[in-house]
Amino acid sequence: MAEEKLEPVRRLRRPERREQIVAAASEAFARSGFAATSLDDIAAEAGITRAILYRHFDSKTDLYQAVLDRMCARLEAHVQEPVGGFTGASIDGLLEAAAESPAGFRLLFQHALREPEFKERIEKFRADITAAAHLQIAASVSDEALARWAAQLAPVVAIEAIIAWLDAGQPDPRQAAARVRQAVVSAIAAAVASDVDCTLPDPTRMEGPPS
Repeated sequence: MAEEKLEPVRRLRRPERREQIVAAASEAFARSGFAATSLDDIAAEAGITRAILYRHFDSKTDLYQAVLDRMCARLEAHVQEPVGGFTGASIDGLLEAAAESPAGFRLLFQHALREPEFKERIEKFRADITAAAHLQIAASVSDEALARWAAQLAPVVAIEAIIAWLDAGQPDPRQAAARVRQAVVSAIAAAVASDVDCTLPDPTRMEGPPS
């Protein structure tokens, strides 16, 4: 019987190989976390040998940093903040970045904060988002304490809504940004309202979507 010939592995240029490795690492880290993911796991995810991986990254920490850098670069490309701070347009950019790299988005906003080596960086990143939101909200909310509360709440609602959207399979993508904006506006309104109704709706009386 003739020996089966293996297909040669396609050689990639260095930037392409690095991007392949970082994309694979995003998936592996988001799935199993930093501590439980080995370089062998990432090499297997990328379909390469560990020796090839070491040509691009010296350690697992370096690779995790590269994953965070990649996601931050995506956010910077999509979320171009105006002088006014965190606005409705920011939601569109966050969604676009999340759709491009769901694993990277989850890693940045869910997992990295729990990793001691990266916690300080992520806390600063989130503080910058909160400051941008406060710049926007304080312009129309005179109560400083309520403005700070709303500024803390708005980015959290936006990010959690987007993660929930990813987890649900990215339904109705054309209206997703509008839905997230509505959730954020509702959260801000609840935080700053002088008179709020704390009565929850009766789920047995809630109407379903129109058929």
